[in-house]
Amino acid sequence: MTQFPGWPQARYVEANGVRLALYAAGPEDAKPPIVFCHGFPEIAFSWRHQMRALPAQGFRVLAPDQRGYGASDAPRGAAAYQIETLCADMCALLDGEGIAKAVFCGHDWGGFIVWEMARRHPDRVAGVIGLNTPYLPRAPIDPLAILEARFGPEMYIVFFQRPDQAEALFEADIDKTIRYFFRRSDVFPEMFAARPADQRDLAFQKALPRFNPANTESQLLSDAERAVYVEAFSRSGFHGPVNWYRNMSGNWARSAGLAERIEHPCLMIMAQNDIVLPPSAADGMETRITHLEKALVEGSGHWTQQEKPDEVNRLIADWMRRTFPD
Repeated sequence: MTQFPGWPQARYVEANGVRLALYAAGPEDAKPPIVFCHGFPEIAFSWRHQMRALPAQGFRVLAPDQRGYGASDAPRGAAAYQIETLCADMCALLDGEGIAKAVFCGHDWGGFIVWEMARRHPDRVAGVIGLNTPYLPRAPIDPLAILEARFGPEMYIVFFQRPDQAEALFEADIDKTIRYFFRRSDVFPEMFAARPADQRDLAFQKALPRFNPANTESQLLSDAERAVYVEAFSRSGFHGPVNWYRNMSGNWARSAGLAERIEHPCLMIMAQNDIVLPPSAADGMETRITHLEKALVEGSGHWTQQEKPDEVNRLIADWMRRTFPD
C-alpha cells in the first residue's frame, strides 16, 4: 500500500492458513489492546483516525486487513469466508502477536465478527465495542429469506448471492465504486429518500451505474484517502468481500444452539443518521448483554469512525479507561 502520512507500515501474520496484513501502534505493554475489525467495503485504513489518536493516549491498537481485503490473502470460493473461519483468523492473529485477550471493536460486517468472537471465543475477548452494528438475536428463519421477502430479489445482499455479478459491477470502475460508497450522512440518498423501510430501493446494482462520480458534495474521503482504497481493491478485487455475504445462510444454519447471552463488558456506539443500521436496531440489546453501555453519535451516517472520528475516539477512550482501569 502506498504509504499514507501517519499510517503504520504493514507487518504480516500467518493466521489460520492465510497471511493477514496487520497495522499496529501504541505501547505494547498496554492492556488490553484493541483490535479493530473493518466492514464492507473497507480495509484497516478505515480506522486511520483511531490508529493515530488512541495510541497517543496510551492504548495499544491493531487493525488487520481482514481475509479477502487489502494486502491480506484473498482465497477463492465462498467456503473460505464462513463466520467460524473469520473468527478463527482473529484468534490466530492474537496468537501471532502473543496476546491472550483483546477488546474487539467492529464496524459494519466487522461488527458481526466482534459479537461472534464474544460468543464463540469468549476466553480471547476482554470486551466488545460495536460501532453501528448491533448484537441481534438469531433470526427465526434464514435471514436471506427475510431480506428477499421484505425488499425483493434485487436487494443488494440477495443480489450478491449471484456468482460473479457483484464483483464485475464493482471492479468495472473501482474509483467510481469507492466514490459511490463513501459518502457522508446523505449516503445513498437516491435509494432511500424518506420512504418507509419496506419500500426502499436497496439495489446497488441499479444505483451505482446511475451515480455521477463528478458530484463531490457528499464525498467523505480526500483524494489521497480515496487513492488508498482504490489501490487496495485494485489489488484484492471484490470476490473476497462479497463472499462474506454468500455465507449468511450457512452461518445462520450453523449458529443454532450457540449461547446468545454475552457476559463481557460491551459498548454499543450508534450513529444518528445511519439508514442501513439505525439506532433503533440496537433496541433490546440490554436483554442479551449483561454489562452494556450505549452511546449515540449525532450527525453521523454509516461511516461513523471516518465521519465523526473525534467523537468515536472520545467514546472509546472514556469507556476503556472506566472499564479497564490501571
